[in-house]
Amino acid sequence: MELYQKPGIYKLPDDQWKCCVWAPHARKTELVLNPGSTEENVIDLTKDAAGYWKTEFRLKQNGTKYKYRINGKKLLPDPASLSQPEGVHGASAIIDLQSFNWSDQQWKNIPPDQTVMYELHTGTFTPKQNFEGITEKLDYLTDLGINAIELMPVNQFPGKRNWGYDGVYPYAVHNHYGGAEELQKLVNACHNKNIALILDVVYNHLGPEGNYLPEFAPYFTRSYNTPWGAAVNFDDVYSYGLRNYFIQNALMWLKDFHVDALRLDAVHAIKDYSAKHFLQELHEEVELLNKETGKDHYLIAESNLNDVRLINPSEKGGYGLEAQWNDDYHHALHALLTGERSGYYKDYGESCHLLKAIRDAFVYDGIYSDFRKKVYGNTAKDNPGKQFVIFNQNHDQAGNRKSGDRLTTLLNFEQLKLCTATLFSLPFVPMLFMGEEYGESSPFLYFVDHTSNELNKLVRQGRKKEFSHSWDKSPPPDPDKEETFLQSALKWNYKTNRYQSALLSLHKFLISLRKTHPVFSKPVRENLKINTCNTGNILQLERFYGNNAILGFFNYSAEREEIQLNPHYSSGLTLILNTASSEWEGNFDNIPLHPEENTTITVMPGSAIIFEGIVRKPT
Repeated sequence: MELYQKPGIYKLPDDQWKCCVWAPHARKTELVLNPGSTEENVIDLTKDAAGYWKTEFRLKQNGTKYKYRINGKKLLPDPASLSQPEGVHGASAIIDLQSFNWSDQQWKNIPPDQTVMYELHTGTFTPKQNFEGITEKLDYLTDLGINAIELMPVNQFPGKRNWGYDGVYPYAVHNHYGGAEELQKLVNACHNKNIALILDVVYNHLGPEGNYLPEFAPYFTRSYNTPWGAAVNFDDVYSYGLRNYFIQNALMWLKDFHVDALRLDAVHAIKDYSAKHFLQELHEEVELLNKETGKDHYLIAESNLNDVRLINPSEKGGYGLEAQWNDDYHHALHALLTGERSGYYKDYGESCHLLKAIRDAFVYDGIYSDFRKKVYGNTAKDNPGKQFVIFNQNHDQAGNRKSGDRLTTLLNFEQLKLCTATLFSLPFVPMLFMGEEYGESSPFLYFVDHTSNELNKLVRQGRKKEFSHSWDKSPPPDPDKEETFLQSALKWNYKTNRYQSALLSLHKFLISLRKTHPVFSKPVRENLKINTCNTGNILQLERFYGNNAILGFFNYSAEREEIQLNPHYSSGLTLILNTASSEWEGNFDNIPLHPEENTTITVMPGSAIIFEGIVRKPT
């Protein structure tokens, strides 16, 4: 019995097409081409032992619309549709993913340890609100130094505007973004600019509107409770069909769209107690693809578990994923600078938390969490820095706030520069959230566009309830209002603001260091020393690679601090960054370019100072 098969409709030679849909309980399944038109054509499908209904047919016209009819009842869109030109409730459309003319044959993926990531939302990144708009910004991103774009989900969702996590057609590229061919054009253009493309995919749940999967097969199970209702069926009866559905989806993005890596949304919500976890199986299938194509493709997890099992190899009992987002770094930085202590921020807020996130990756690595009321996480001390993606903010950390606050509105200018300097000085994989590089002032709000008024009402009520205990009793912006979406668009006004221009220049400088400096460019955690000094709110960081070293001081206090240098460098130190200097629109330039040993330097509030040197002796 062949359990794993490619679903959907796809092209064969000589105008032949193959159709495959999983409906193990169906007594009869029909493919209806051009439904409801004078050209309607009904084709009977044949069921195999695994419950897949299949046929082959001849068709010359690309873009033909179709639906399935199960047991002679209502017509349904294809669960593996590649195109939904009429939205989530309309007919699917037949398209040929193999017809695109690629020009990226010489492209090689960026290794994780050399990656500088940039997360963006297609609809709010540019005024065009589509893939073409992103393509037009590639020169800007290249000039910034970005070599990997991470797209928030682009599969079909209800309406015109959405974060993408309410998608219900994992295989179909959202029609208002430009559809499949425009995404292929974007990936091709990225590769020709030496930029990798990472796609955010959601395998832990599907959205509520337009979700017709349960009418075909047991894609969901009631064995587990989730915030979205019935759990996705990764380990219950007939789970092979669901696992195949998502594995084939992942392979499609990597093969047919030339996507370089997948960011797997909230994998902690994937409920799977199988002997082989879905994530391990997915990793193994991607490894087979890598061997087959000679290309490198990566899997990156988002998880709140602080569990290195995700990124450890299978011989160590892990799933083998290449990297994971590290929320602990964000939480420690955010709580320390903003003073916020609500929700999960109650577990953070002291300089020792940020120090531990930098030194150990996880703050909660098997210790008690007061917020969670349990022992939480495990140690990451043996995992390389390239396995952890760190960030000062992302779509969740801004968008899940009531007013969509970016750090720009929560911190002062000096603190924004401090955050940037810290991010790019560490032996991890740095990621920016769109507009962060110049201090975008627009919020990033939560927005939806359900065609169901009842669903929009429920979302509004849910957001109000979520923030009902806030001291601020004003209601959150209505997620379904177009104005909420438009408020979240980037303004791109950095050219008229000298502080934004300076922040952008600082990002360019630090990204260049991250990519070319003999120490910054090597995310080697073993050669990192970090501690606090003076009042405890200055982080002193040393990193070494070969005979090269950097020495940095990061002042997270509101007071100026005096630091006495006692370096171990044969040729002394050279100042390479003072974020408080006039070069970066600061007002303190009194740091010597080549300080002598035992010199006392002043570190201004919310500033970073970094020196480079040659190591005299290992320390």
